[in-house]
Amino acid sequence: MSENRPHAPDHPVARPGDAPADSQNRLRRVLVTGPSGAGRSTAIRALEDLGYEAIDNLPLSLMPRLLEGPGHDRPLALGIDTRNREFSANALIELIDAMGHGPGQRLEVLYLDCREDVLLRRFSETRRRHPLAPAESPELGIAREFDLLMPVRARADILIDTSDLTPHDLRAEVEGWFAPDPQGRRLAVSVNSFSYKRGLPRGIDMVFDCRFLRNPYWEPDLRMFDGRDARVAGHIATDPRFAEFFDRVAGLVRMLLPAHAEEGKAHLSVAFGCTGGQHRSVALAEKLAKTLAEEGWPVSIRHRELERHASAPSRP
Repeated sequence: MSENRPHAPDHPVARPGDAPADSQNRLRRVLVTGPSGAGRSTAIRALEDLGYEAIDNLPLSLMPRLLEGPGHDRPLALGIDTRNREFSANALIELIDAMGHGPGQRLEVLYLDCREDVLLRRFSETRRRHPLAPAESPELGIAREFDLLMPVRARADILIDTSDLTPHDLRAEVEGWFAPDPQGRRLAVSVNSFSYKRGLPRGIDMVFDCRFLRNPYWEPDLRMFDGRDARVAGHIATDPRFAEFFDRVAGLVRMLLPAHAEEGKAHLSVAFGCTGGQHRSVALAEKLAKTLAEEGWPVSIRHRELERHASAPSRP
């Protein structure tokens, strides 16, 4: 199972159940949609755990009455998909446009996207019929739903591609975007490590290639350890280019974090990549996460390849 953990207990990321402290958080309204099988139910449950009042698949004709009614004392999460008996992409877009644009009036659209091949595999694994093709193949239903939702996808405020995410990963993404901020903390930062052999992670804002640094893999005494080990990190730090590289990266991130926060962004993802995703990228991710946490930023960290190896079944 993948992990998205706070790096330092003194600077934790906002947790499910934290109560919002200001009116903007109390009045925040989020519409969650996307193709069937992309994780809408998981996202709705994550928002509910964050203190949102969750209402799933309310008929479109009733949504204006709910949204224009008396004010709510909790943030609101509305789930809707093509199974809704009144679903119409045009009607949904008209509803989104009809909402105001001030704090507590705007309806934010969270669209959960997913690749066709992944959706097909998910339907195959669960042996469920696609709601838009109950008597036909899931491929037809997926294609129809993509076409139907295309205009809504184009209007999304936040788009999360769940193709390579576990339910745990998706919950972490939702928390990063929508967790209330009861103590006025700055935007949350996630620091990642990965292997270029498996491609770039999805949803990353900034990527740094550290394959030029001294590689502990070629040291027999260090190969079996990863970048969280002090001996491995120390070996990488002996590279004469290491200190300047890290200082420049950390300085760039420090400069950009307040700028993104001023623009209202809730979450920033930074990633380091190396050949195997075991040593150099892990050590740099750990060091940057520790540095930012010590400076007061809420930080989470994910090592993609280490998590992948940890979750792989052991061979007999």
